[in-house]
Amino acid sequence: MVSVRPSSPWIQEGGEPGGVLKERNTTGQTTSLHPPALRNSLLGSFLEFLLLAMVMFAMGCTVEAGKLWGHIKRPWGIFIGFLCQFGIMPFTAFTLSLAFDVLPVQAVVIIIMGCCPGGSSSNIIAYWLDGDMDLSISMTACSSILALGMMPLCLLVYTSIWTSADTIQIPYQSIGITLVSLLVPVALGIYVKNKWPKTAKKILKVGSFVGFLLIIIIAVVGGVLYQSSWTISPSLWIIGAIYPLVGFTLGFFMARFVGQPWHRCRTIALETGFQNSQLCSTIVQLSFSPQDLEVMFAFPLIYSIFQLVVAVMSVGAYQIYKRTCGGGSSELDSEGAEGDAEAPPKDKQEYVLENGGFECDENGNNGEKGKITQM
Repeated sequence: MVSVRPSSPWIQEGGEPGGVLKERNTTGQTTSLHPPALRNSLLGSFLEFLLLAMVMFAMGCTVEAGKLWGHIKRPWGIFIGFLCQFGIMPFTAFTLSLAFDVLPVQAVVIIIMGCCPGGSSSNIIAYWLDGDMDLSISMTACSSILALGMMPLCLLVYTSIWTSADTIQIPYQSIGITLVSLLVPVALGIYVKNKWPKTAKKILKVGSFVGFLLIIIIAVVGGVLYQSSWTISPSLWIIGAIYPLVGFTLGFFMARFVGQPWHRCRTIALETGFQNSQLCSTIVQLSFSPQDLEVMFAFPLIYSIFQLVVAVMSVGAYQIYKRTCGGGSSELDSEGAEGDAEAPPKDKQEYVLENGGFECDENGNNGEKGKITQM
């Protein structure tokens, strides 16, 4: 079982999740765990929050309120993303932990990562991959809301063989902050797009570039600041490298299996593989002793770096493909599905059974050859 201190002598500066851990001594004073140079971590977190909010404001300039509401009214894509996020990812984490026979504390942090909702980075990458931005943002928001109930359930199911059910503390405040940092800037972006469409395009050009650059900077800075965390077992390195790739791949093929168009497959794949590593780090800090933190804290950083590496490589490959192949597939699959989120349901739907999966032609974008059966 994982060692946990019910009344831990470790407190967090300011009482905020993810703050600097401090140790309470017998005199009632506190001693910082980190060097004085890192005492400004709260300020750094605030600046990061502010920058991400600005980027999400730019991403909101791509969203149309009608299409976003259409995804909420007919949440087929959101439902597929939900199955991937809270079905595939936790089970994959559990399977990898057993397959590599890691330590109990390492298995727990791997599963915590798998149970976390998606983060804002997926929205930025979805833009560069010509994904469905309305679906991407709605999936991120819905996964954060559903995480309030699904995270405790998944952790109870998958971590019970390594730790007790009441060990892991869910930082609901951090989840709420994530929702606010997503919904408020996006709502402002939607308003700007409706009110000043030309201005919204300019904001989008700047914000998309800044957001992509910010993702790379966060990964590099995180790797430099936490160099001491790199000395870990090779199994964690391997899991951290293949886990995001497995998530992206399974999410993509799951979406394609049920007949989603290509741009939505890319979107669902991103929302599946991208996990909120900051939330995982906060949960670990709140729930486990300092001795366990030394073994556990590196994995969220490893996962976040490798998920960004896979995403950046995918963006590079896709942009090269677009330029060499005259525009890429997004222009083909997006046009047919342009208005499907807000279109009224048809009296007669078209379905196809191919390769064991049902494909719905409500998007008006089925490119399969001669296998459509009119119902």
